[in-house]
Amino acid sequence: MATNDPENTLIMETTQGPVTIALRPDLAPNHCARIKQLAREKFYDGIVFHRVIDGFMAQTGCPQGTGTGGSGQNLAAEFNDEPHVRGTASMARAANPDSADSQFFICFNDAPFLNREYTVWGQVVDGMENVDKIKRGEPVADPDKIVSLRVAADAE
Repeated sequence: MATNDPENTLIMETTQGPVTIALRPDLAPNHCARIKQLAREKFYDGIVFHRVIDGFMAQTGCPQGTGTGGSGQNLAAEFNDEPHVRGTASMARAANPDSADSQFFICFNDAPFLNREYTVWGQVVDGMENVDKIKRGEPVADPDKIVSLRVAADAE
């Protein structure tokens, strides 16, 4: 997956190191646009990885740090045929398929039971070893954070 498109590449600085995510607007154009908007508003800066399950995924994007909050704008599902594999970035949601907001997760391993049930919007293309270092827990004691999340086109 190419990251030669800075407008569709995210640079996520975490407390464990940098992670580069290639956005997939071909799969989920509305989710990608919303995540870029939130990144540009610095919404994700300082938000913790509140739910991290070994062998499964690391979840973040809740401003309360509990998994109960969001930005206040739900997104209609953009389920697609892209499989949930190691490094997949996908939207968290409640039972309602159209309840995704700002929370997302990154898969540690393949999770085929999530396929076509959650909106895949990106793929880690660099720094997966830093995702692997994120502290585990539900909730996480002394959780790791997103220090900053930027669209590569905006990075200095």
